[in-house]
Amino acid sequence: MTTPRLRFAPSPTGYLHVGGARTALFNWLYARRHGGQFLLRVEDTDKARSTDESTRAIFEGLQWLGLDWDEPVVYQGANLARHRADAERLLASGHAYRCFCSAFELDARRKQAELSEGAFKYDRRCDQLDRAEVARRVAAGEPSVVRFRVPEVQSTGWNDLVHGEISFPNKDIEDFVVLRSDGTPIYNMAVTSDDIAMRITLVMRGDDHISNTPKQIMLYRALGAELPQFAHLPMIHGTDGKKLSKRHGATAVADWQHEGILPQAMVNFLALLGWSPGGAFDEVMAMDELVAKFDADGLLKKASVFDTKKLEWMNGQHLARTPVDQLEPLVTTQLLKDGTVTRALLQERDAAYRAALGVLRGRSRTIMELASQVPIFLQYRIDPAAAAKVWPDATAALAVIDLARDAMQAAPTWEPEAIEQALRTAAEQRGLGVGKVLGPVRMALTGSASSPGISIVLGVLGRDESLARLAAAHAYVAGSAA
Repeated sequence: MTTPRLRFAPSPTGYLHVGGARTALFNWLYARRHGGQFLLRVEDTDKARSTDESTRAIFEGLQWLGLDWDEPVVYQGANLARHRADAERLLASGHAYRCFCSAFELDARRKQAELSEGAFKYDRRCDQLDRAEVARRVAAGEPSVVRFRVPEVQSTGWNDLVHGEISFPNKDIEDFVVLRSDGTPIYNMAVTSDDIAMRITLVMRGDDHISNTPKQIMLYRALGAELPQFAHLPMIHGTDGKKLSKRHGATAVADWQHEGILPQAMVNFLALLGWSPGGAFDEVMAMDELVAKFDADGLLKKASVFDTKKLEWMNGQHLARTPVDQLEPLVTTQLLKDGTVTRALLQERDAAYRAALGVLRGRSRTIMELASQVPIFLQYRIDPAAAAKVWPDATAALAVIDLARDAMQAAPTWEPEAIEQALRTAAEQRGLGVGKVLGPVRMALTGSASSPGISIVLGVLGRDESLARLAAAHAYVAGSAA
């Protein structure tokens, strides 16, 4: 069997879109699953719009996702000589001809066709010129393009790995240009020439390219090259059912990285946009699981929906599974960026910091959300506004703080869940609502009205820190009352 060779071929005219990232991922997974090669080709022939910054952004996006390529990057712009040579081969073999019709002439004929309510199609008038006339006009420097002569067969089709049999009537395809008058190739010419040279065996791309495929198949055959397989992936839509765009939120892979999404979560999420392993399966999968399960049989025909809430949920699942040592650098970067703690404090309270991460990673959906919950475990500061709201009555607040202190001191072992239950029992025995006790105690332990549950807080802080904070809260309330 031929070793699979697949490619991702982005144009460096902007950021790495999540749709492009999904295409790259599917190609990469297929190559890895079947022991093939994944190649990267930068289609930089549009010199006016292609930028080094965009090329760099694409590389960085792929690397962040963990998608490596197996051979040096191919730059399409460097292959111009081969593109021209292949066009010349088409001329020499009679599969193409020179067309001297100007853009002005073609536009006039197109408008005339519209007036007569007919569809414009090039009438092959230049294909009627004899060789001597063509040679004379070329020698005279008259501008011309090279047009491919569409074969006089009924249709051109292929068996698509996603959609099954697809066929286009050849009568509906006009003789298309493969080489412009300035000698640069049209997209279909450049892509086919490059795919042949790179020995690509499977072209997997978005289904917006379906209309290009019959033209490329014609070029493959005219150039005497073996056809690859084709797989056209349905588009990604927003939750409103329309094609994904910036109106739906972030569409660049880099944006989601900055939103606190883990690369393994993004890979997992993208993999399930247009593919399913079939049967009952756990949606949360690591990269090696995706590689082991991925195959073309699971590619779906219908469009996928990019659901931000689903992505955040999946990110939360991966956060919970990620070791603290791997999360710590990401959260530290976010904390220092937010300015909520200092690096010195993180180093000083390293044990408490890691304990907090170990507990909080299972309660967060993004790195930012995780980072926002950390500071209360590393430094104790009472928020005056929150204190005034949670402790409106000093006498009642002090009674609750003392109740919590007594329950904690009486506990034979430090079991946060048991202590929380003791607080609930004490509240009921005194005829108080549970919220009348747990809220003020949580305020006393964290200095904030918003924090994880008491058992989680007690588990991270430990006995000594918890009792010290209750004492500090007692002093704060008593001082405020005085």
